[in-house]
Amino acid sequence: MTLKEVLDLFTGIIEEIGVVKSIVSGANSCELTVGASIVLDGTKTGDSIAVNGVCLTVTKMTSDSFTADVMPETLRRSALGSLKSGSTVNLERAMAADGRFGGHIVSGHIDGTGKIISMKREKNAVWVKIEADSSILRLIVEKGSIAIDGISLTVAEVSGRSFSVSVIPHTAAKTTLLSKKIGDIVDLENDIIGKYVQRLIEPVDDNNKKESVITEEFLSKYGFM
Repeated sequence: MTLKEVLDLFTGIIEEIGVVKSIVSGANSCELTVGASIVLDGTKTGDSIAVNGVCLTVTKMTSDSFTADVMPETLRRSALGSLKSGSTVNLERAMAADGRFGGHIVSGHIDGTGKIISMKREKNAVWVKIEADSSILRLIVEKGSIAIDGISLTVAEVSGRSFSVSVIPHTAAKTTLLSKKIGDIVDLENDIIGKYVQRLIEPVDDNNKKESVITEEFLSKYGFM
């Protein structure tokens, strides 16, 4: 990971919906060109743009599009490989140093994918239920944050095999989430705070086989649980 990747942060507040103009596929990678307008303002080659929550580096630009390389690891972990010409995608520029976090801290490094298993309207909102692997679900908490295709959302419910979010009209209008269908795959990024806590309480896997001093009892004692 480069210093640039460490410094690039997003908020999960989508700036615009872009349209895939072309995908040039290689053996295990691809070159993705996306039509856009808002996210091009102030952007130059080498800058980062989150495409459906995936942090990509701009390699070329025109007046109405940008191009980025998608590496094999990114294709393995995300749903970008399912995109085709004409697909719509959520776009967000990396947050400026003097910007505000309107959503939550999003790194643009996808943890895995999930599958939409139901969508149900409740008055002005739509409940979206997503099935995901246990490795992702164990880091999701009710009322916590999750990035779905780069969208910062609050978890409304979580179970052993899925979680749900409630999508308000503004989010529906500004993102691609409700244009998805049952069975569609979405990119997921867990809240980074949860990932750090998980790492702290896991045993250290080294030659000394040391156990972490950070335990559930420790976190509970100091008000973290």
